[in-house]
Amino acid sequence: MSEIFEQMNYGLNVQGIVETDDCKVMRLNDSSGDGTMTLYQVFPGVFLMYNDFHMKQCVSGFQTDMDLLCIDHCREGRIEQEAGAGAYSYLEAGDLRVDQRIHHNGKVTFPLCHYHGISIGFQMSVAAKEIPAHMKDFSVDLYELQKKYCSDPKPFVIPGEPAIEHIFSELYNVPLKIKKYYFKIKVLELLLYLDALELSGHTEERPYFYKGQVEKIKAIQALLTEDLTKNYTLEELSEQFDIALTPLKNCFKTVYGSPIFTYMRTYRMNYAATLLKSDKNLKIAEIAGLVGYDSPSKFSSAFHQTMGKTPLEYRKSFV
Repeated sequence: MSEIFEQMNYGLNVQGIVETDDCKVMRLNDSSGDGTMTLYQVFPGVFLMYNDFHMKQCVSGFQTDMDLLCIDHCREGRIEQEAGAGAYSYLEAGDLRVDQRIHHNGKVTFPLCHYHGISIGFQMSVAAKEIPAHMKDFSVDLYELQKKYCSDPKPFVIPGEPAIEHIFSELYNVPLKIKKYYFKIKVLELLLYLDALELSGHTEERPYFYKGQVEKIKAIQALLTEDLTKNYTLEELSEQFDIALTPLKNCFKTVYGSPIFTYMRTYRMNYAATLLKSDKNLKIAEIAGLVGYDSPSKFSSAFHQTMGKTPLEYRKSFV
């Protein structure tokens, strides 16, 4: 196994599943779910990792004192992570993040309880020598790239860009027999893109929310989802949790990816879908009531808009 893998402390609750000369598969699980990390060595000092999590948070205990340059692409879900001084940053689907893992303490939260993406890491002292040695005349200076994107301690986020989507979309479906060489090509392509990118107009100043605000928003989400037969107005939530309407709306959308009422409709319909599939004895009108709809017809319309099928069609598809 490469030295870069051996030097990383992933934490005691991360279990190795498979290990070869250039690949390592690790699993992490707790009461909220499980996650899998599949790492490949691309060049000496360079790794590519597939991240697949179905859990509320990943507490791995990961620690490193290595000088790193890390690039994360979010394909699905979203990540919440501390950004220093008690503030939280968020990475959403389509985003690219560049950082040095300065604030990484081994804990990552997934507000939507799932996350899928790719991380590419460079151990600077090794990768800066090995990439040019393997690729003659390759012009990208890793240290200059690190300086360009990591001069601010906060992670640098590039929101969904077509070129980024093109680079990464092809990495999610790579035939096994060409992975070793294809990874090299895509990593070099990504470095060339980041080196050439003019930062003006390609960044988005994402809001950072402090711990107290985020904790209130998570308490609101817990209240909203514990009893789906109840409905609350924004004004009621604002008063009950002592948070003004504007930060309430903005922070909820940042944490969970959509406005409160959109999020709750999707949550209700997903729960209804689970009941339709798992309990055939429940009538559709009863399920409508369990998710807060007095009118079965309004429930059916909302379900069709969200799931693409009527409740009856959805139930029949599992017969």
